[in-house]
Amino acid sequence: MTRNGYRAHVLAIPYPAQGHINPLLQFSKRLASSKGLKVTLANTIFIANSLNLPKSAGSVQLETISDGYDDGGFPLAESIAAYLSRLQDVGYQSVAEIITRHKATPNPIECIIYDPFLPWALDVAKQYGLVAAAFFSQSCTVNYTYYLEHHHGIIWSPASVPNNLPLGLHILEPQDMPSFFSVPGSYPAYSELVLNQFSHIEKADFIFANTFYKLEEEVVDSMSQVCPMLTIGPTIPSAYLDNSIEDDKGYGFSLFEIDSFCTDWLNTKPPGSVVYVAFGSMASLSDKQMKELALGLKATNFHFLWVVRASEEEKLPDKLKEETAEKGLLVNWSPQLEVLSHKAIGCFFTHGGWNSTIEALSSGVPMVVMPQWTDQPTNSKLIESLWKVGVRVKVDETSGLVGREEVEQCVREVMGEMGIAMKRNAKKWRELAIEAVSEGGTSDKNIDEFVSKLTSV
Repeated sequence: MTRNGYRAHVLAIPYPAQGHINPLLQFSKRLASSKGLKVTLANTIFIANSLNLPKSAGSVQLETISDGYDDGGFPLAESIAAYLSRLQDVGYQSVAEIITRHKATPNPIECIIYDPFLPWALDVAKQYGLVAAAFFSQSCTVNYTYYLEHHHGIIWSPASVPNNLPLGLHILEPQDMPSFFSVPGSYPAYSELVLNQFSHIEKADFIFANTFYKLEEEVVDSMSQVCPMLTIGPTIPSAYLDNSIEDDKGYGFSLFEIDSFCTDWLNTKPPGSVVYVAFGSMASLSDKQMKELALGLKATNFHFLWVVRASEEEKLPDKLKEETAEKGLLVNWSPQLEVLSHKAIGCFFTHGGWNSTIEALSSGVPMVVMPQWTDQPTNSKLIESLWKVGVRVKVDETSGLVGREEVEQCVREVMGEMGIAMKRNAKKWRELAIEAVSEGGTSDKNIDEFVSKLTSV
């Protein structure tokens, strides 16, 4: 051990959104608790103040940077593009100030682990002569599609995908592409954001992916030939995997208030009898789609636990709560990992975001997937066709909706006899996830490789 008891000091900078903060925080915990590093994670001032964050989250120290909207965060920006531009200008200076402040301490910062949604953080690291590591929070499969588009201008059109795709991507069809390709022109600022993740990526000393090798073996091998990538996931609380970090049962903080009575309700239900329904922190269904989903769930006659954010509640059919009181529980937010690991859960009805996907796989829970945008169509393809742990709903071409009959049919398929093989596969992936992060596993070895190289610099 060196430098006041630590092998090195790392500054971690997530993109300021729940789905990006949590995985990088968990990776930071593993580095700090198991690998002898000092790790400081920097949230925006607005997030830190609104959550009244302490000075640490377990073994990880917490710092703040400005995004230029300290009093209100992203909602104050006039557009996505305006927010990202301001975040770059102000964030760059904030990170530089943190580095400078720590220079005179016994533990100066030696490495920046940054979310590639913030490619300017790589420039900060190199300006100050620090080691730089990119931390990709989405699947390798999705990242590789973005990489190929950014570096080679691969044309992903709604009608076709390129010929001779590398192994791992060859199973994808037009409807499986990230929405920025399948729906050209949608969310141009976000489209530019995901492609710019690979700006000057060759300058990064390490590239991490929140996945595990056996989950995406072919695409990891293909991508590593052009963009060497270390799989270090799943980055979820240790209590749900190898249990190597003491008292690591949750991510540490949430941007949403959690309804804590979910577990009490689940405790009253038989094993495998509950459909858990949640669409993450950003997805917003139309009024008509909410109605179809609600009526489909009701028709299954299964118990269901449905997370409906407060902003979405008005879209629910009238009297749904009263009519399903004996079978259903609606909450505004839930302790998702605690729910997924509960024996009462039989399947997960999800949008297919990567965090939700990796959490379900790590919990051994099969899925019904209703993708909305970005990486979710691609994740859905992997869930159904590669990992064989779920089904993807079909959208009615005329209405553009997933009808109540389709919802009911898919839930019955996963919860019934046809879902037995999916449950068996889900259990297999859980075991492989645990193997990856345990001592000597692929993810653990990759983390050790990073720490060894970092501390020998």
